[in-house]
Amino acid sequence: MLLAIDMGNTQTAMGLFDGDELVQSWRMPTDRSYTADEIHVRLMGFFKMYGLSLDAVDAIAFAGVVPQLSREWHAVADRIAADAIVIGPQTAAVTKLRAARPQAVGADRVANAVAAETFYGAPAIVVDFGTATNIDVIDEDGYYIGGAIAPGIRISMDALAARAAKLASVPLEAPEHAIGRDTEECIKVGAVMGAAAMAEGLVTRMKRELGREDATVIATGGLAGIVADSTDAFDVVDGQLTIKGICEIYRRMQELG
Repeated sequence: MLLAIDMGNTQTAMGLFDGDELVQSWRMPTDRSYTADEIHVRLMGFFKMYGLSLDAVDAIAFAGVVPQLSREWHAVADRIAADAIVIGPQTAAVTKLRAARPQAVGADRVANAVAAETFYGAPAIVVDFGTATNIDVIDEDGYYIGGAIAPGIRISMDALAARAAKLASVPLEAPEHAIGRDTEECIKVGAVMGAAAMAEGLVTRMKRELGREDATVIATGGLAGIVADSTDAFDVVDGQLTIKGICEIYRRMQELG
């Protein structure tokens, strides 16, 4: 089985695949202080929770932005005798990038582009709501060509709470109205509907630049479901898109030999 790892700045998403089938998925905090021992113990706990065996994992594929944690994950892979690959230069032969600096494109964005083309067709636009809100554009030939990066919803809310003492932290929920009736609802409107409106505006402009109004728009990331409740800009909501892309890249690497 393959364990696909999407290591973001805030959370690490994991997916266990048996072939192309996603057997189970988990999330845990991305803590830069974690050692291989701590990661190993957490993994054993997740697997035990669902009656799975860590011994069944024969490969681990990473898409990550935290180099020191990548080293710890590699140590875990060695312990369980699993092959390990990292999305990036090692996998460039099976991915398609038309970027000014391909080596600088985030591994998660590469995985999103591969998954979008594979499962939903091209052209496509992926809006990934994570620590940052990433928008990835895939042209009609299936190549990642660029996109946009904006502060994520939680970053914006944390900054607001830190700078405005009277505005306490508010739970992230889709508001019922565009006009907030009290302070808490006003913050939800600004955060959630604001993120939805930004996505709508950028997606509209990107479709125009592509010359393809029919480009499939896919929302992913931990907050995609909440934002999707406030907009009809998305054709698909797929919270597992990135780990599915990691799995697809691993499959292509196996075929490449």
